[in-house]
Amino acid sequence: MSWWGKLLGGAFGFVLGGPLGALLGAVLGHRLDSEFHTGAAADASFGVGGQERTQLAFFTATFSVMGYIAKADGRVSDDEIRMAREVMRQMALDAEMQKVAIQLFSQGKQPHFDVDDVLAQFKRECSGRRSLLRMFLTIQMSAAYADGHLHSRERAALWHLFTRLGFSRTEFDQIQAQAAAGMGAGETRGGRPAAPSAASTVAQAREILGVKKNTPQSEVKKAYRRLMNQHHPDKLVSKGLPAEMMKVATEKTRQIKEAYETIKQDRGWR
Repeated sequence: MSWWGKLLGGAFGFVLGGPLGALLGAVLGHRLDSEFHTGAAADASFGVGGQERTQLAFFTATFSVMGYIAKADGRVSDDEIRMAREVMRQMALDAEMQKVAIQLFSQGKQPHFDVDDVLAQFKRECSGRRSLLRMFLTIQMSAAYADGHLHSRERAALWHLFTRLGFSRTEFDQIQAQAAAGMGAGETRGGRPAAPSAASTVAQAREILGVKKNTPQSEVKKAYRRLMNQHHPDKLVSKGLPAEMMKVATEKTRQIKEAYETIKQDRGWR
């Protein structure tokens, strides 16, 4: 049975406590809420769970923290709501899963939402798997860029996520550049994204790979392979990414491949 089927069956009630369990309890109702607050659940939340438990933690943290980031600039815009729904669409969530995701998003917008506790448990549940944590941060960064630019308070909130999960300023800047390039941030005409010029397309491709105009071919290839390895859907799912999020990872690898091919064509490499 999938992690979602086990969740609905109540099988996760005794293995995921802590703030993530409390969030789910608030969303799913008293039946699971009463189980999440048993002593066994509280003890279990500090251990390393199986793959399905990690998938549940990833799902819960993703949409609740997305709500927290969306509220960081003082209001939740229509674009940010659309971005959250787009992630749900890419995941092909059924109606019941969408309902839970939306309610988690709403929980993250509440003044009492304790993002530090949520991140601390999420990091434990991922067992420090940086590829999973990186995908989580990539999703949050992309969501923040939903309205075309990054507000200062959103940037500060995102930087807080990065530091709590053990990522550096360099990694923050690279993931931000990738999100901006992928969304075409800042390039608008009449309120709509402008068609990118050849020059901007190549520049965005370099930002996605994290390379410079004069980076040697061998280093560009190395950066490309490293990013493909970090975002490989099958590898991420095997480490605990919910299978429903494989489409998000697949889209990321498509973007990386296109960036590499753009650079190759621009510089005449075979």
